[in-house]
Amino acid sequence: MERRKLPNTRNSIVHKVAINGHKFYIIVGLFEDGTPGELFIITAKEGSTIRGLLDTVGILTSMALQSGVELETLVRKLKGTMFEPMGFCTNKEQQNASSCIDYIFTWLGRQFCEGFEEEYQKLVNMQTEKK
Repeated sequence: MERRKLPNTRNSIVHKVAINGHKFYIIVGLFEDGTPGELFIITAKEGSTIRGLLDTVGILTSMALQSGVELETLVRKLKGTMFEPMGFCTNKEQQNASSCIDYIFTWLGRQFCEGFEEEYQKLVNMQTEKK
């Protein structure tokens, strides 16, 4: 399959969040049609393992999107991933995450995947009712 290239000048969305005190920036570069074509994940942890892994996740996600993998497929596979940092998030619409990868791919699903927001809200409501 041929890789779909993004234009040299493109629109993007930047989202800032902290998960259990760890700050992250999610940058999504968009194709002309407004769909995601690249992902950058930036954290302040200079030289850390988590920073290297997040860089790698961004590169792999970008290559997958440009090669025709549906974002919803990536979201469904990667949301729910569990590792530190996890816990409370500064985003009032998405207050908890089981990892930074869980947060990122849940956020991407909520922003770009049709029907995902409603599905997410049902899950949040079920969890709230259990408490």
